[in-house]
Amino acid sequence: MRLISGVVRKYEWGSRTAIPDLVGVPGTGEPWAELWLGAHPDGPAAVGPAAEPLDGVIEADPVAALGPEAAARFGRLPFLVKVLAAAAPLSLQAHPSKVHAEAGFEREQSLGVPLDAPQRMFKDRTHKPELVCALSPLEALCGFRDSGRTEQLLDTIDTAALDPVRRRLTQDSDSGRRRLLRWLLTLSEAEAAGMVDEVVKGCRAAPDLGEWAAARAAIVELGTRYPRDGAVIVALLLNHVVLQPGEALFLPAGMLHAYLGGMAVEVMAQSDNVVRGGLTSKHVDIETLLDVVGTATTEVSVQRLEPSDGAVAYCAPAEEFSLCRYHVDGSAAVGPGPAVLLCTDGCAEAGGVTLDRGAAAWVGASEPSVVLSGRATVFRVGVGDGALTTGGRGWAADDDR
Repeated sequence: MRLISGVVRKYEWGSRTAIPDLVGVPGTGEPWAELWLGAHPDGPAAVGPAAEPLDGVIEADPVAALGPEAAARFGRLPFLVKVLAAAAPLSLQAHPSKVHAEAGFEREQSLGVPLDAPQRMFKDRTHKPELVCALSPLEALCGFRDSGRTEQLLDTIDTAALDPVRRRLTQDSDSGRRRLLRWLLTLSEAEAAGMVDEVVKGCRAAPDLGEWAAARAAIVELGTRYPRDGAVIVALLLNHVVLQPGEALFLPAGMLHAYLGGMAVEVMAQSDNVVRGGLTSKHVDIETLLDVVGTATTEVSVQRLEPSDGAVAYCAPAEEFSLCRYHVDGSAAVGPGPAVLLCTDGCAEAGGVTLDRGAAAWVGASEPSVVLSGRATVFRVGVGDGALTTGGRGWAADDDR
């Protein structure tokens, strides 16, 4: 096990304090949005005192680093770990499937779009399913809500400006939702501004309407930040969830989503592909978004797991990654590599290496199983098997089934 130093991404929506506080360094006054702990070529973690790039360590001996099976299957570390700290909403976005990622990458390559260009959407050929586990209350929009439930929400907003949306909601099918999405995202600025203004006014009126209060408050926040963006109205169509610390959510490729605020551990296939549809000053491509996004309604399943023997294994139906959370109280065996360990509370030690709060470590496949001692909360990210597995007593959806 060797300590690693992550790479900080300073996007405009990031918190100025959350990640510096986690890793125990003074803030710089800049927004620290993400801390990357992986081997992505655009931001590989630095390993040990010599600060060797993790991707280089793996390339030097893939079998020792990844193990023979993962080395043969992937040829590189297949996952990326991030600490996400959002003080403001992220863009409305979707990540591509493997088919869309390969086609999109080749298309942008053939057009000569530089990999670091602001309009570049496909920076690699990899799909990007992801699993997010809250470290603080994390507010998010994800997937299309059942149309009947969305009609209930719209009925609480007293404005005729939503009548065209209500009429289109009666076309309750994937194609109908796709047409509604296209219409909202291609409104002129003037049309969008008029609708957003009326909807924000309607949401501000009688704000404490039970189960819909938080969703309405989110629309007020988004409409205030983006008063001329039809994506604000799209937000009314999506499931609104607030994860509590320790709760998690799996987002498959193609799911339309936006994180609105909070801090989390985020695990994904090793990719930086993102297609944005609004709620941002960055590049937006509506046609590409409509190509990659899924429009089926989604019943959001928040993973609320109870520990078994001090550990929680989250459900991650992806071959690239798995995520476990360990509550170390004395000692805990966390298994062999390849893995990234992240301590988010307390302090743990293994083999003379200390994991303080905010510290992370790389465990290669050739190293023995790690036994942590101390008192700490430690996340372990490893390679997945593609199966839907559970830890503890299983996981519960929003309706507690």
